[in-house]
Amino acid sequence: MLNRRLFLASGTAALVTPALVNAQETPGVTANEIRIGCTMPFSGPASAYGIIGRSHEAFFKMVNERGGIAGRKINFIAYDDGYSPPKTVEQTRRLVEQDRVAFTFNQLGTPTNSAIVRYLNQRRVPHLFLSSGADKWGNYQDTPWTIGWQPSYRTEAQIYMKHLLAEKPTAKIGLLYQNDDFGKDYLIGVRDILKEKFDQQVRAVSYEVTDATVDSQVVSLQAWGAEALVTAAVPKFAAQTIRRVFDIGWRPVHYLSNVSISVGTVMEPAGVEKGVGIITSAYLKDPTDSAWDNDAGMNEWRAFMRANIPNGDMKDGSYPFAYGIVQTLMHVLRACNGNFARDNIMKQVTGIRALEVPTLIPGILVNTAPNNYHPIKQMQLQRWNGTTWQRFGGIIEGAEV
Repeated sequence: MLNRRLFLASGTAALVTPALVNAQETPGVTANEIRIGCTMPFSGPASAYGIIGRSHEAFFKMVNERGGIAGRKINFIAYDDGYSPPKTVEQTRRLVEQDRVAFTFNQLGTPTNSAIVRYLNQRRVPHLFLSSGADKWGNYQDTPWTIGWQPSYRTEAQIYMKHLLAEKPTAKIGLLYQNDDFGKDYLIGVRDILKEKFDQQVRAVSYEVTDATVDSQVVSLQAWGAEALVTAAVPKFAAQTIRRVFDIGWRPVHYLSNVSISVGTVMEPAGVEKGVGIITSAYLKDPTDSAWDNDAGMNEWRAFMRANIPNGDMKDGSYPFAYGIVQTLMHVLRACNGNFARDNIMKQVTGIRALEVPTLIPGILVNTAPNNYHPIKQMQLQRWNGTTWQRFGGIIEGAEV
């Protein structure tokens, strides 16, 4: 049975209420509440992800209506940073210094989190389960208060290259990447596999999040003669790439970052027929895949959506993502057993063992340890068929380099 029924199955507030910790000794924790902070791009070039924050707001509202956690209500404070690192710094300082949150949770973006990681670690503020697959969030030696959640972008790129080399070992490869740590992790992952062949086999071009389009980059890679394309882009630019590749008659083997595969925010805006054949990786259950129509975990998520976000787009994969990550946090909060001191929060965060989460593909588990800050390392390849993503092959855990 899934560990997951993470308090929801009973529909009641069956939550333990141990002795209250001394609120004065624990920032963000009082006798009645726990303050949790977050920054999200509710506006700006990555605003498609803003629904993750809205989903969290709805989830914590539901938790509070059911009695909260350990006798406390959750005060979830989410500010808009517009996917702008300077704004993220401003809003995060506001959360820590004015709102005095206990910890930050699921702040979104690689460049944005990069701007605050040192600040939060210097302040010894838990910086939990980031919405970013940057490989560096696993660097427990240098940033012990910061941990990611989703698989590493570098590992994802390694898996794509292993698949491509098995299919077309001499293919010329175009790499379109966002010019920050997010995009550069794919560059590193491709190089990990190709090694000395990288320079002769790959042409890499970048874009800035402030760019209007990536049309010129796509055209340049086609003109170079790329037979395969790796797109490491956020939803806005991923949809543009899919559309442009199709419209210019280019048909490369196309690999797409798994952060930009939502049917509702990427594939439909691009044109569902224009992405047929694209390959990506999955660790989450796709809400448009009929294989999950009668799945217990997805039915749990659908019930949450119907009750709490009735107007939400059920095709948007960001919602199952948000649900899975917040369930992981709830597991941690329960494990704290009422002691929400920051060091105990990190102790529980780094002690997760084989946690099953409702919206993760079966067989993909959440595991952490004091020397393992990569909670999810497993993925499965999948291909777009014009209607949904079809998984193929088995569960893959990382790649040997």
